[in-house]
Amino acid sequence: MIKLSLGDITNSTADVIVNAANSALRGGGGVDGAIHRAAGPIIVEECKAWISKNKELPTGKAMMTSAGKLPHKGIIHTVGPMWEGGVANEDQLLAECYINALHIAFENGFSSIAFPNISTGVYGFPKRDAADVAICTVQNFLGSRKEQMKVSFVCFDDENFEIYKSILGED
Repeated sequence: MIKLSLGDITNSTADVIVNAANSALRGGGGVDGAIHRAAGPIIVEECKAWISKNKELPTGKAMMTSAGKLPHKGIIHTVGPMWEGGVANEDQLLAECYINALHIAFENGFSSIAFPNISTGVYGFPKRDAADVAICTVQNFLGSRKEQMKVSFVCFDDENFEIYKSILGED
């Protein structure tokens, strides 16, 4: 089941939320900064510990921390691709962000997950293209599983919300 909403992902009621992180897992701007601020300093420490052990998180990969001060059961951090004009395998790397986050959610027994609009901010991925990749990837992933999960796309801005709405055929 796919749900769409407009707002702040930290207010989502999903079991786990996804953070559009940078490869160093340092809270940056946009969704990443908002999640880090809301979750509190424990997330910074968990991310630093992960980096110390594993080095940077590669583009398309995902890892999970606690939710800190947020009411969720965890935060899945994934690194979206920087847009390079569509010549650097950006679609596949973006799809991997969604697939890897969903795998972590399923492996941990979560029944719901909320995604932001990965890579559409400072990483410059065209919003319509990113929405197509996100929705298609999630639908294909869910369609191949016996177990179901509630997936929310939480759009921070009206433009992304309208794009997702049109693709999903919602009024």
